[in-house]
Amino acid sequence: MRQRLLNIFDILLKTFGERHWWPGETPLEIIVGAVLTQNTSWKNVEKAIANLRDGGLLELDRLYRVPDETLAEKIRSSGYYNLKTVRLKNIIKVIYEEFNASIEYLASNCQNTLRERLLAIKGIGEETADSILLYALDKPIFVIDAYTRRFLVNHDLYEGRCSYAQAQEFFMSNLPSDVYLFNEYHALIVALAQTYCFKVPKCWDCPLKGL
Repeated sequence: MRQRLLNIFDILLKTFGERHWWPGETPLEIIVGAVLTQNTSWKNVEKAIANLRDGGLLELDRLYRVPDETLAEKIRSSGYYNLKTVRLKNIIKVIYEEFNASIEYLASNCQNTLRERLLAIKGIGEETADSILLYALDKPIFVIDAYTRRFLVNHDLYEGRCSYAQAQEFFMSNLPSDVYLFNEYHALIVALAQTYCFKVPKCWDCPLKGL
């Protein structure tokens, strides 16, 4: 299975090229994006992040101190903006108050400890927490989403219910523990799912046909 997954990775990389995911200029921007992308498209998140950047708010201290009403207005395009304001404030407060307002210090902690702390923050689920760990903090953890589970089922890689934890364990137990590999692999699966691997897949055109 390890070799099959690596072969799939090589084919997808040749087909789609490096995805340069997650798009963000700083770890803080990636953390913000991971929260805002819940239940919305990335285009809507990009607008919200641009508003934050234009308002000079993409700094920990500014996000910590900005009034909720101001923040909500800046991220309105991301949808559920009042709820996301609370969630974003929750994680910023933890970083600011528990990790010396330093993402570098945050990243210096071990992966398991960080994951447990992130999941304890109200509004931060497994996909969001793992996206922060992998893309913002360079921790080797595989992010699972609906595209990933669909990929596993469509390509007969996994049988059964395929929960988040099960899908994650499948990848992490069958692949080398590597930040670049986990990052790029997930992004390539998303590209495949958005191009060929639909709920009703276009198997006849899929680059993985016959593999």
